[in-house]
Amino acid sequence: MRVSIWARVIFTAIIMCGFATGVAAADNESAPADCRSFPFAVPQGELAATLCTPAGGARTVMVLMSGSNFNGTYWDFSYQPQTYNFRRAMNAAGYATLVVDRLGNGTSTHPPSETLSATATAQNLHDIVQAAKHGIGGAAPFGKVVTVGHSLTSGTSIMEATQYHDVDGLLLTGYSHAVNVPETLSVIATYHSAADDPEFAGRGLDPGYLTSRPGTRMHDFYDPGDVDPAVLALDERQKEVFSLTEYPDGMLSTLPGMSNFLTAPVMIVVGGRDRMLCGIDYATCASSATLQAEEAPFFAPEARLRSFVLPGSGHAVNLARNTADYQAAVVDWANSTIGN
Repeated sequence: MRVSIWARVIFTAIIMCGFATGVAAADNESAPADCRSFPFAVPQGELAATLCTPAGGARTVMVLMSGSNFNGTYWDFSYQPQTYNFRRAMNAAGYATLVVDRLGNGTSTHPPSETLSATATAQNLHDIVQAAKHGIGGAAPFGKVVTVGHSLTSGTSIMEATQYHDVDGLLLTGYSHAVNVPETLSVIATYHSAADDPEFAGRGLDPGYLTSRPGTRMHDFYDPGDVDPAVLALDERQKEVFSLTEYPDGMLSTLPGMSNFLTAPVMIVVGGRDRMLCGIDYATCASSATLQAEEAPFFAPEARLRSFVLPGSGHAVNLARNTADYQAAVVDWANSTIGN
């Protein structure tokens, strides 16, 4: 069985980060972003995209693409959005967001599962980055573009950036080079054909589309001490499909070498209890400093690597109880290295 690509950030907590979180929550209530959805054409079909721009506009856009077991709702979570909605937090901080479902994901086109690959996703991401810089979805061109990935799409973000060098920053969540292979295999063992899953009955998906078996997402993506049961229940209803054919080329980004060619600022975020990415006994994720020490050799000085561990969180850092700390860390990194 193939090992999946789950990709593998030094944040020093300062008062301003907590302040930024408070401002984000207030702004979410008083000044909602202007959002519009549209299809983005790619060779194999269309990608579902939603562009949200803060009141007053933005110069920088974050392109948010979810990993293999999630869709756009991972970034735009509807339950207690003042806490769990990453998209709204970034809009409140002054950044535009472009949430995109990759092929075979969410409401994007679902081609035959065996035709999906990380290489194609990386090429689609490049086309999106270029479109954002020249005007996308009726918006004015953005001056700066940051790609934001989770797990599988952190890998495709690296693939895109090392080939084209056209982004101004990369936020890699659910990514590290310290893959715990036995634990990763234990997660893969929970997958089954989406055609056999009650959540996808009648959708006409071919047997190559996989999803997590009912009741296994706690084991795979969360820690019991850091998840609201209501979040877990909604995530089960919103879970997503993917194809194993997306993994082999995507795994290349976790090997020594590729990430060393990144020339834009990079931030890595991992949950402190991520069973797949924290090495043996979670030692790599003991703190942001330990993660920084582990990851620094894999990045060139131009990346100005910053690492952040969200204590207690599993793989799904957006949906941990303390996710606001991670949101604040991202805003601090973006403000200090990229700007809005």
